Amino acid sequence: MSSWEKWLTRPQTLWLRRALFQVHLWTGIGVGLYVLSMSVSGTVLIYRRQLAKELSHETHIAAGPGARMTVDELKQVAREDYPEYETTRIYERQNLDEPVEILLERGPKKLQRLFNPYTGADLGDPLRPGFRFILWLADLHDNLLHGKAGLRWNAAGAIFTILLCLTGLIIWWPGIKHWRSSLTVGNEENPKGLNWALHSALGFWSLAFIVMWGISGLYLSIPESFNAVVDFLEPVPQSSKTTRFGDQVLFWLSRLHFGRFAGVPVEIIWTIFGLMPALLFVTGTLMWWKRVLRRWMRRRIIDEAETQSADNSLGA
Repeated sequence: MSSWEKWLTRPQTLWLRRALFQVHLWTGIGVGLYVLSMSVSGTVLIYRRQLAKELSHETHIAAGPGARMTVDELKQVAREDYPEYETTRIYERQNLDEPVEILLERGPKKLQRLFNPYTGADLGDPLRPGFRFILWLADLHDNLLHGKAGLRWNAAGAIFTILLCLTGLIIWWPGIKHWRSSLTVGNEENPKGLNWALHSALGFWSLAFIVMWGISGLYLSIPESFNAVVDFLEPVPQSSKTTRFGDQVLFWLSRLHFGRFAGVPVEIIWTIFGLMPALLFVTGTLMWWKRVLRRWMRRRIIDEAETQSADNSLGA
């Protein structure tokens, strides 16, 4: 039987398939937590605009009874409350029932506070804790909380994610007689079989979305490299206003990554498939536990028992 015939009928017997299984398994374990964090944070950030609007309601105050404080008076109040800081900016709102925002700085450290322009009372941070959490989550998803270095790490994570998809597609193929059954999750009595069936089916149906997020995430992490490729393939004079095909592709890569277009239906679809990588991580971790870690632990226990038995025999 040729390799092609084995691939069509019994792919599990091929050495290449077994090797790719190991690549897929250990790559998934290596970047699993990364994929999990990107899956969960990215799904939440689909609704970033709605959450930001809901969590950024302005603090309102009662106008009066006296006149509003002048800029100099507000600076004096801020100086008394925060003597170690220097007042650098004061943002006055047009509405009389809105507080004044004051920016204070001490070296590299910055502080934003709201003040009542009638009483001088410190009203606290202008950003609510929930809104700050959304900003933190976006920073985590965009650059892993590490600025430009995090962008490079995200690029590496995107490459490994694409590798997981490619190897997973090859591993998914069960043979020409069984490929239809691998598209669904049957009622397996064997928990091991059920977990494999779930991982296989989820991986197949979410493959296109995960590949798209991998490629678009790679673009958003290193856009200069993608732009350089477009410039090389479609050089145009600087004076030209024509939108290149490559620029349109990159524009849609960015839009597809976030899923914030065409309204609620797309957001729901992106939410469902956005959580698929997290489920694949869970099912993949269970397979790793059963196939590798639990067997290793059993072998270790047996080896320790045999060693102890041998020591006891020598002692006797």
